[in-house]
Amino acid sequence: MKKLPFVFAAAILAGSVAFAHQKQTVPAGAADAAIKAAFPGAPEQFIPRLSQDETMKLCSASRNNPAKAVAEKIQKEAKASIEYPADGKFLGDWKKGEALAQSGYGMRFSDYPPTRVNGGNCYACHQISKQEVSYGTLGPSLFQYGKLRDYKEAEVKAVYEKIYNSHAALPCSNMPRFGSNKVLTIEQIKDAVALLMSPDSPANKD
Repeated sequence: MKKLPFVFAAAILAGSVAFAHQKQTVPAGAADAAIKAAFPGAPEQFIPRLSQDETMKLCSASRNNPAKAVAEKIQKEAKASIEYPADGKFLGDWKKGEALAQSGYGMRFSDYPPTRVNGGNCYACHQISKQEVSYGTLGPSLFQYGKLRDYKEAEVKAVYEKIYNSHAALPCSNMPRFGSNKVLTIEQIKDAVALLMSPDSPANKD
């Protein structure tokens, strides 16, 4: 077999790389159609979730790296969406929070009609307690989260806001918007906050 001259081979390789990096265009509506086709048996309650809301569209358009003005718009709207506890307290029961973190139930079309409360599935993305050895790494470790922040009240509130709508802290965050999307109740969010911010929680034990 004849060997290609080095310069010619390099040119072919460079052209292939350039072609691979060209912006690919997808026909309008093709992505939505593909998503809907993937869930032919989805119940009526699930259908609205197959379409992106305005925030998701902005984040997708920028590949989760929006321009400053867009990021500020997303963050402002996210903060405005936050509903705070009527009693003004952000800490719930960390034991319930741990059970919540372990549960991945809810929001799948196979979970309709629901037979129990939704879970947070927190361990799918985060390390939280030292005792749990099975956890994901998509999100940062939350082990000793409260301890490292001296359990300050401002930090407790910040955790509540981040769980309620993660885009309030980081526009285009990969973290679900648990409160604004009604995945978790306010009381459940308070329990999740307690898991991270209570001194008695296993999340803050050595």
